[in-house]
Amino acid sequence: MVSTKGRAFLVLSLIWFGWAGTTALGQPLGQPDRDAPGDERIQAYLSQEAARLESIFQEDLAFDGDLAARRREWKQQYLDMLGIWPLPEKTALRATMTGRFEGDGFVVENLHYQSMPGLYVTANLYRPTKPSASNNRGRLPAILYVCGHSGRGRNGNKTAFQSHGIWFARHGYVCLVVDTLQLGEIAATHHGTYNLQRWWWHSRGYTPAGVECWNGVRGVDYLISRDDVDPERIAVTGISGGGAATIWIAAADERIQAAAPVSGMADLTSYVSNRVINGHCDCMFLYNTYRWPWPRIAALIAPRPLLFVNSDQDPIFPMDANDRIANRLERVYSRYGAGEFVDAQVSVGGHDYRADIRRGVYRFMNLALRNDDSPILDSERDLETGKGDTLRQPIPAEKLRVFPTDADLPQDQRNTAIDQSFVPLASNEIPESDRFAEWKADRLRQLRTLSFGYFPPSVPAAVACDEPLNDKNRAARYSTESPLRVSCQLLAGSLDNARRVVLLVSEQRLEEVPSELRELDPGTAVVAMQPRGLGDERWTTRNPPNYVERSHLLLGRTVDTGRVWDVIAVARSLSKMAGGAGKSVDRPVRLQGRGNAAVWCLYAGLLENSIESVTPVDPPRSHADPKAPQFLNVLRIVDIPQAMRLLDDRLNR
Repeated sequence: MVSTKGRAFLVLSLIWFGWAGTTALGQPLGQPDRDAPGDERIQAYLSQEAARLESIFQEDLAFDGDLAARRREWKQQYLDMLGIWPLPEKTALRATMTGRFEGDGFVVENLHYQSMPGLYVTANLYRPTKPSASNNRGRLPAILYVCGHSGRGRNGNKTAFQSHGIWFARHGYVCLVVDTLQLGEIAATHHGTYNLQRWWWHSRGYTPAGVECWNGVRGVDYLISRDDVDPERIAVTGISGGGAATIWIAAADERIQAAAPVSGMADLTSYVSNRVINGHCDCMFLYNTYRWPWPRIAALIAPRPLLFVNSDQDPIFPMDANDRIANRLERVYSRYGAGEFVDAQVSVGGHDYRADIRRGVYRFMNLALRNDDSPILDSERDLETGKGDTLRQPIPAEKLRVFPTDADLPQDQRNTAIDQSFVPLASNEIPESDRFAEWKADRLRQLRTLSFGYFPPSVPAAVACDEPLNDKNRAARYSTESPLRVSCQLLAGSLDNARRVVLLVSEQRLEEVPSELRELDPGTAVVAMQPRGLGDERWTTRNPPNYVERSHLLLGRTVDTGRVWDVIAVARSLSKMAGGAGKSVDRPVRLQGRGNAAVWCLYAGLLENSIESVTPVDPPRSHADPKAPQFLNVLRIVDIPQAMRLLDDRLNR
């Protein structure tokens, strides 16, 4: 147990906010887009779905079953959403020290390790010059310090936080300060979907949050390998991107005994409804495949000691979200009988790491790892002067380089292309006929779980917004998912008595029947549709921050999975035909699409057995093409050629 006597933390008296009021009370980031006709509807849709997912946390709190079993399931889902399930092999770290020097009361070791072969993590390790006595054979408590977004160029962002490492070392800790993937000495990127148009990250299930988490887990492995570290007293902390990484790592690795994320997490109401996602890069998010309420991630840390820290004027971690999350964490910890192990500290000011935050974090670590609640009388700020361009730190940044010159950078590094290999792809092999049925069933199950998990067993039929499509009303709008609408046109034939319908799915508005369909029999009607976000229902897309496209991933979907939903919903609506005695009968619907629309049709056919056939025309070759339709995790299951084989019996080539 951790002593709570004389604790120095600011414990908040938090108010429970009802979900109906969260958006109104929220702190939005910027003005909503209003340049396109579909902006208000897509924003309302995203907001309602965010609220629906966050409301699930009430069920988490009310759960009275086997909590341990449920947490095991959640842990696997969590790792899966980071792209690290099954867990990667823990290969040799190949830890290498490239430099060492002594300061006043501390020693610095410049080192690197490989969290995967060729995935280098550059770091500075700070330790006491003369370690004090410890209660575990001379071993010391350790801090894994994960850095925020502080650009330091070739020196790595670890150098920006050197004074934190010095403080910990001078006070009897081993502190490993690790570079991030994007801002480390071997610079990769966190911005794949923020502004680099790497939309295949969605299909691959790759997020740099997964890399930062795995690098941290392997950092714990390195600390434990040292004979001066107590493996039972390891904690993690950091601010901003480092605050998020603190949560990722602590939730993933139960060897972490305490965590102090600083300005590292908001919730879906804030990220989506209030557009705070626009202030963040991709390392701040996992892909919400299993449609979690966002605070559940931090709740995985319970019942280990947790200090949730924020600033009251932080625009990218607003206080309304902070209060909601802190309240939920208090309630989660109380279920474990560990309410005294979670606290929330709020500092006055913007997005920064001020002296009161540092003292709160330091005292929290002393309490959690040493059972010492003494006041903190100094701060690492005593080591620095100035700010911004005038900042003066105790160690010249170049001295903290792990690779002193560019010539020293490893030639076998995979950092700059890790997004292409971190998450394994599915095999392209299609089994022989005796195993094909089993393979098909397994792939369809995975698609329904990992890519289209939010689809119900049967997508509801679309509903006409006004007068439905018929022989007199040859253009109509249909609601597929409230409040979203799609446009439909009757191009040929009679819907009143057609025995079959061909549904042409298109990215552009169609004015006439394509030549290949003009010889259809008189009993066939031809209808064209544009799914959501196109034509008269288009929404604003700005690169960056790609608000609509990126918000979808936080809700466990993509824009393109929504378009597949639209195709199924309209097809189900068109399949109904008036029969005798006022009853309706089902008539077959065939799908046809060109280019990206061919892929929407393909997956609609896979997910809706009532669709008679699919004719894909000139589909893209792979979901790895950034311009192709993207579905969460699909490249972990199938690519477009394999998906076509799954539909072989209903495919018109």
